[in-house]
Amino acid sequence: MSGPEPGSDRLLVVGRIVKPHGLKGDVIVALTTNRDERVAPGSVLTGPDGGRYVVSRSSPHHGRFIVAFEGVSGIGAADALRETPLFAPPIEDPDTLWVHELVGAEAVDVTGRPLGTVESVQANPASDLLVLDDGGLIPLRFVIEVEASVRVVVDIPDGLLDGH
Repeated sequence: MSGPEPGSDRLLVVGRIVKPHGLKGDVIVALTTNRDERVAPGSVLTGPDGGRYVVSRSSPHHGRFIVAFEGVSGIGAADALRETPLFAPPIEDPDTLWVHELVGAEAVDVTGRPLGTVESVQANPASDLLVLDDGGLIPLRFVIEVEASVRVVVDIPDGLLDGH
């Protein structure tokens, strides 16, 4: 999926417009984040072409949201937005680990020994997992320090990465 170019004002995928809802231009938005404020009135989302979508109103609907964007009226305009990915800047929250700050970072243990590069974060019911470039998996609960996009310090039990 293409979208805004990464950089100092990097935007993250926060959801997508699924389909129109009703005849007035409302759409169903599925968020890929647990931050509902992304669709709060006044929020600005960006499309893959750089277009801006300002939320005028939204309401929860079966695990997704019914959203009205300023300037989008009628089912034709809403249908033209079907499957549009939505982007927004990262939210500053010092108490939260963000995937975009983990991916690409070097994982090291508490002694500074390199463990690998974080390629992705995999959802898991017990604990989300850091996926290392060699296939190693480290539960997020072992992360004790993050230098955004540079280094992740983990305190893992002996033997966790044996064989990787």
